[in-house]
Amino acid sequence: MYPLRRNRRLRANESIRNLVRETVLTPNDFLVPLFVVEGKNIKEEIPSMPNYYRLSLDNLALEAKELWKMGLKSVLLFVKVDDDLKDNKGTEALNPDGLMQRAIRTVKYACPDMLVMTDVALDPFSSYGHDGIIENGQVLNDETSEVLAEMSVSHAEAGADVVAPSDMMDGRILTIREALEDEGYYNTAIMSYSAKYASAFYGPFRDALDSAPVDVKDIPKDKKTYQMDYANRYEAIKETEMDIDEGADIVMVKPGLCYLDIVREIRNDVDIPVAVYQVSGEYAMLKAAAEKGWLDHDAVMLEQLYAIKRAGANIIATYFAKDAVKLLG
Repeated sequence: MYPLRRNRRLRANESIRNLVRETVLTPNDFLVPLFVVEGKNIKEEIPSMPNYYRLSLDNLALEAKELWKMGLKSVLLFVKVDDDLKDNKGTEALNPDGLMQRAIRTVKYACPDMLVMTDVALDPFSSYGHDGIIENGQVLNDETSEVLAEMSVSHAEAGADVVAPSDMMDGRILTIREALEDEGYYNTAIMSYSAKYASAFYGPFRDALDSAPVDVKDIPKDKKTYQMDYANRYEAIKETEMDIDEGADIVMVKPGLCYLDIVREIRNDVDIPVAVYQVSGEYAMLKAAAEKGWLDHDAVMLEQLYAIKRAGANIIATYFAKDAVKLLG
């Protein structure tokens, strides 16, 4: 057929490239993670995440309003709790007037139509920095799941639209779903971190929340007994299918760029929305390279986000959301 068919005809200028583009990004694709701390008038930059901040509740309200004006309509809340509130059972996570519960109410009051998702895991509340209760050097699965279910109900009571368990305990989606149903929260959705890998890309996030596993004798030094082995592929499909069977409404792959093969596998396998979390390490790497002048920040950022959506993501949790929206117009 050559030269009757010339593919370059459809790349000749920006107008035609936009016309035939297969993948399109809009503000509706983005879920904005927000870090919340106690205090007033606090907006403190996270050292390992340049231009990203921990916010007190007053500034959280302002941020929610700004995001809404930009067309960003969904947030994912994380809280940094004081050390004196941490224990092995995550007791503070169930406090109806805890920081997470107040953060939910703050966003809903400031911006009632904002979709509020909440992190459901014990590591920010754990004295050991783990996603579950520790006993005899082991992370307890079923006991942790019961606490996560109580935590989810508490978030729903505070006004959360979606709870997002990020812990990777077996069976916790069913436990959470049953607890929500029992309390009448039929419309509270679950976004499950279904394929969450034991990745080295989470470091800056753990700095942001002071939630890294502690280096104490007889306490696991990492999360490899419950988060997934990054060498595995088919296991991600199994984990995801099990979560859907248990009642998950949205499933997630985390991290993003190194796992786009997993995103595509899952997108091809399931018929519910797939989220991808472009994690803190991915954010920090680009910021550092751009600061050195080694990469064009905006160009690489957009290329990464398009790649994640092209791989099959319906939702992208990303620290780049505001920067991307400004460029996308």
